[in-house]
Amino acid sequence: MANLELIGDSAKFRTLLNSVDMVAPVDSAVLIQGETGTGKEVVARAIHEGSPRRKNRFVALSCAAIPNALLESELFGCEKGAFTGAVTQTVGRFQAADRGTLFLDEIGDLPLELQPKLLRVLQEKQFERLGGSHTLRANVRIVAATNQDLGRMVKEKTFRADLYYRLNVFPISLPPLRDRRGDVRLLAEHFVRKFSEQQSKTIDEIPEELMIALEQHCWPGNIRELRNVIERGVIMTTGSVLSCRTTDQLVMAAAEMWGSAGIRTLADAERAHIIATLRATKWVIGGVRGAAAHLGIPRTTLLSRMQRLGISSQPAQGTRKRCRGIVPLRESVSETFDAGTLQVMEAAAG
Repeated sequence: MANLELIGDSAKFRTLLNSVDMVAPVDSAVLIQGETGTGKEVVARAIHEGSPRRKNRFVALSCAAIPNALLESELFGCEKGAFTGAVTQTVGRFQAADRGTLFLDEIGDLPLELQPKLLRVLQEKQFERLGGSHTLRANVRIVAATNQDLGRMVKEKTFRADLYYRLNVFPISLPPLRDRRGDVRLLAEHFVRKFSEQQSKTIDEIPEELMIALEQHCWPGNIRELRNVIERGVIMTTGSVLSCRTTDQLVMAAAEMWGSAGIRTLADAERAHIIATLRATKWVIGGVRGAAAHLGIPRTTLLSRMQRLGISSQPAQGTRKRCRGIVPLRESVSETFDAGTLQVMEAAAG
């Protein structure tokens, strides 16, 4: 997986890397499942780069980005005159990925009428171009991805069971960023370094309070959201320390994304409420004006819940002023972790 941007050192991330290392050398189909922004295409590329097919093409197609009327020709190609506008013979993604890997993103959006044709290619490795009668062969490894529950879709008969079982040979579940908060610091440092270089700036420090805010945010948009937040912060930075305004939009974004319709679990709601209370009390936990008193629970109970929900304690009011604590960026993430286990996961897709 050299040269790929996969970063993390949390237990869940290490488990993910172990799964990638396990399945990459074999030729089985892989189904990657995870929320939007968790890096499904990056993981698919890692599987390709670790496989015997790495010297051949990695071809990606989002099933949600192509109109249904054109999706068949995108997958299998078409003959001249197959439909209005088909002025030449075209090569489909299966033929383009021959002897390589075809990544089918948002596979849950594949129309039901096309699913039997995809199943035939997976089973028999044969297909015909749209409007053609000549049978072509495709030696392609399939890696599919979705942020939908395909098992539920099978029960609802909106996705074929036989295709689901054919794709789900080796499932990989990508954890959301809120479940791997220990990786936020590494990812933030990587993105600061990346966007500083792109914008010809020298930023080598991150305010401690800013880092704490990043680590405690729920990240409904996962790594893609973190990437965008850091890019915006680098744009606003004029010196060598990342702007403290970087996280100004996080509260507003969280309110929009994690409103009553966005909260996924009771734990999410409890975490959001505790963090909001801590911010309102300037991170004072005990005392008559502390967060515990506002929440109507003992201080020890609040500390226990914060630990269970992965909320770090911030020093009480007056022990740290805004932007006074500074976290220097490491020269390279590889200085801290073994190169084989530390890599950067960037949400390039889905």
